[in-house]
Amino acid sequence: MKHFCLLLLLVSFFGCKDSNEQIVKKTPRTSISSEDAENGRILFIVSNQYTYGNSNINAANHFSEIVFAYDVFKKAGFEIDFVSPKGGAIPIGYLNTSDPLEKQYLYDFEFMGQLKNTFTPSQINPAKYQAVYYGGGGAAMYGVPENQAIQKITMAVYEENKGVISAICHGTAGIVNLKTQDGRYLFDGKKVNGFPDLFENKEAAYYQEFPFSIEQTIRERGGNFSYSAEGWDNYFVFDGRLVTGQDPTAAASVAHKVIELLSK
Repeated sequence: MKHFCLLLLLVSFFGCKDSNEQIVKKTPRTSISSEDAENGRILFIVSNQYTYGNSNINAANHFSEIVFAYDVFKKAGFEIDFVSPKGGAIPIGYLNTSDPLEKQYLYDFEFMGQLKNTFTPSQINPAKYQAVYYGGGGAAMYGVPENQAIQKITMAVYEENKGVISAICHGTAGIVNLKTQDGRYLFDGKKVNGFPDLFENKEAAYYQEFPFSIEQTIRERGGNFSYSAEGWDNYFVFDGRLVTGQDPTAAASVAHKVIELLSK
């Protein structure tokens, strides 16, 4: 649980209706109707969860796991939208303000405005997207995995658009319930990665709130879950049009692999 120094500040920034409106103006969101970018659109899937379960332990979306991938996609010419189960503001944390890219996006008002005004699933037209990217952080364990509307969006991108599904770290929690039209789990028989049990503190209060183990659930449902025991070494795997990474160090690599698959 590194880089939580700004979490409370940012939770306050995103969670209050009236505070800081002079910095990021909260504007109503409508369904997406803008023209696709030259290379298309990517849908980032994030969580509204502010705590671990029903506890008072702060949870958040992992900022670097968002921005490292976001930056790769944007530089490649993709447009990016954000969707969350409830829409609107999401909590962000795990910040490292000494990292120049994180700092750049932290002060990018347009980008931060997207995080404050995420779309609801009902506002998303799956036909517009070439790929989805599930962001991580402890918040990713809640709200997203069980959301059937988000599941339908993701599987429409995958099956109807022949698009790519990607996830990073705890974002892999978002794919555990995904099923194909034939009723099989999306990852059945496929190589899958995510944040492994090895690096979870199972005795800690935060872990006691987890609804499930990502690694165990993937394995029980037929996935070939693998991981790097060293950790924080850019480990990711892909199998067909499924790309999954272990931790923030793999976020950019996951994005690059998505682009590579989309170019074929």
